[in-house]
Amino acid sequence: MGEALLAAEAVTKRFGQSIALDAATLTIDRSESVALVGESGAGKSTLLRCFNRLIEPESGTVSVRGNDVRSVDPILLRRSIGYVPQESGLLPHWSVLRNVSVVPWLAGNPAAQQLGRDSLSLVGLDPQRFADRRPRELSGGQRQRAALARALAVRPDIVLLDEPFGALDAITRADLQATFRKLQRELGLTAVLVTHDLREAFDLGDRVVVMRAGRVEQAAKPAELLAAPATPYVTELLDRARVRER
Repeated sequence: MGEALLAAEAVTKRFGQSIALDAATLTIDRSESVALVGESGAGKSTLLRCFNRLIEPESGTVSVRGNDVRSVDPILLRRSIGYVPQESGLLPHWSVLRNVSVVPWLAGNPAAQQLGRDSLSLVGLDPQRFADRRPRELSGGQRQRAALARALAVRPDIVLLDEPFGALDAITRADLQATFRKLQRELGLTAVLVTHDLREAFDLGDRVVVMRAGRVEQAAKPAELLAAPATPYVTELLDRARVRER
C-alpha cells in the first residue's frame, strides 16, 4: 500500500431523521483512483463532500494529507482540492477562462489566467477557441471538460468528482472518461469518483468502494470484487449491473 492521503474513520452524518453516513470508514492512498458506487441514498456524495468540508460530520474523523480537516481552514482546504460537481457548476455570466481560472485568482496567483489556459489545453479545449465563450455556448461535454479544467487549475494533488459524466450521452461520456483516466495517471492525482455506474467504476477506479445505507460494504480492486464479493448485497449489485459478463 502507498501513503494514505485521504481517510475517514467511523464517520457519521444525519440529515434530520435520515442517516446518510453510519460509521463509514475508508482510506485512500496517494495517486490512487477510487470509485464510490451504490444506490441512491447510499452515502456516496455525502462521504465525498466530507473530504473538502462541504459537509461536516457529526462524529468520526476525516483527514486530508494527514491532517484532521477540522484543524484546517475550510476555504484554504477547498482551494487545494479539485472538485467537479455533476452539473459543472460554471457561472453562466462569466467567460469559460474566468470560470476555469477562478481558484488561482482567488488565491492571488498572478499567473491565474495562464494556469486557466493551460488547464483548458489539458482537457482538450483549445483556449483560443473556448476561453472567451460563455458556458451556454458549450455542449454538455465541453461544459464538463471546462469543469474538470477548473478543478485542475491550481494543480491539486486531490480531485473529487461527483457523478461528473452521468448526464452525458454515451460517446461523449466515453471520451471524457478516457480524458480523465489519462490525466489522473499522468498527473499522479489522488481521485475520488462518485458514480451509480459499476462499469464506469471498474473502468476508472483502481479500487471500487461499494456503499449501502451509509456504510462501506466492500472496498477492493475490480478483479477482487468480481472474484470474491464480500456480502450478498455486493453480489446482487454485480449481477444487476452485469459486469461479470464482460
